[in-house]
Amino acid sequence: MLVVQKYGGTSVGSTERIRLVAQRIQNTIARGHQCVVVVSAMGHSTDALVDLAKEIADVPDAREMDSLLATGEQVSASLLAMRLVHLGTPAQSLTGWQAGIATEDVHGNARVTSIETARLRQLIDSGITPIVTGFQGIASGNITTLGRGGSDTSAVALAAALHADMCEIYTDVDGVYTTDPRVVQAARKLTEVSYDEMLELANLGAQVLHPRAVENAKHFAVPLVVRSSFSDEEGTCVVAITEQTLEGRQVVTGIAFERQVARIAVIGVPLQQHGLATIFSELASHGVNVDVIVQSVVDAAAVDVSFTVHEPDLTKAVGIVESLQDSLHFARVERQSDLAKVSIVGAGMISNPGVAARMFVTLRDANIAVHMVSTSEIKVSCVVPADDVERAVKALHVTFVEADAEASLSEAESAVK
Repeated sequence: MLVVQKYGGTSVGSTERIRLVAQRIQNTIARGHQCVVVVSAMGHSTDALVDLAKEIADVPDAREMDSLLATGEQVSASLLAMRLVHLGTPAQSLTGWQAGIATEDVHGNARVTSIETARLRQLIDSGITPIVTGFQGIASGNITTLGRGGSDTSAVALAAALHADMCEIYTDVDGVYTTDPRVVQAARKLTEVSYDEMLELANLGAQVLHPRAVENAKHFAVPLVVRSSFSDEEGTCVVAITEQTLEGRQVVTGIAFERQVARIAVIGVPLQQHGLATIFSELASHGVNVDVIVQSVVDAAAVDVSFTVHEPDLTKAVGIVESLQDSLHFARVERQSDLAKVSIVGAGMISNPGVAARMFVTLRDANIAVHMVSTSEIKVSCVVPADDVERAVKALHVTFVEADAEASLSEAESAVK
């Protein structure tokens, strides 16, 4: 097989870890596979580079910032290639642009637009393992970076362009769990999860995979595996789920949560002013990401609208909305911080009514207030007080994962009898 392997910052966080990664790559090649490797920067070196830039300028130039941050991955790629060559395995480090990764002409959060694979193919066919720097590409002759989780995106994009048989994401966890095992000790590792479920979990706070990487994997049907570089345990496969494979699945696959949520309410927005379009367009133009949105009709002429933002964006977002008050003539703006969001996700919800009701009852019984609700076909999200989020996760895990697993086991035992 042709396998793309991505190693995150903790996996290459020291020279000892790089030695172990090199041995893992050698073992893969020894099994007859061809490898393309994507690496992140070592440990927290990207954070150190950001701190250096802040010591030089309050607002670093975006182009130069990308040039600086791209050096982190070059260090780990070069060291890994050196180690493989030392072990007798031909390898060559490549920057993102040397690997043919073209992006949008945007600094800090560019998207991959195309990949020219000729050089990679030449190396692979010659028995040389390419070690590619993740998180970066080129546009208009300038280095660009792909934003948070960019190395995951690089790996999936390369796997798609090369028509790889598998894309393995190596990290410091051994797969995708039903929830964060640091919060719920009974959390269990999933054997498989669908692209849609993984995308929802990633968007809702699970930090195992970046949402953009999952989007690309689904779009190009890239087989994806999440596993640990610290052990040889089997990981979690991210796969397509069909109607046939939905049968027998648990209703809820996983529970995600996100801290640092804030709520903004705009009271009395006149309908004839097209105020909602103006408010959300202005927020978007300033780079404020809006999440849960709830609208309630006050009377025939006005509505109240509430929405959530990432808490660090609260002051900025309120300022933007308040600047529109004179032109839109709404009554006032209210804010609320110290909130969090907890979500249940599962493809099984599509064919099982009453899931939201079970969630609300569980939170009620735990005496946890629900401030806002958002739903889709395969998820239900509730905004709750920040201090209650871990209690909410634990209670929902008992209701939807532990209890449903016990019920499924009892049914299976009864069927055997």
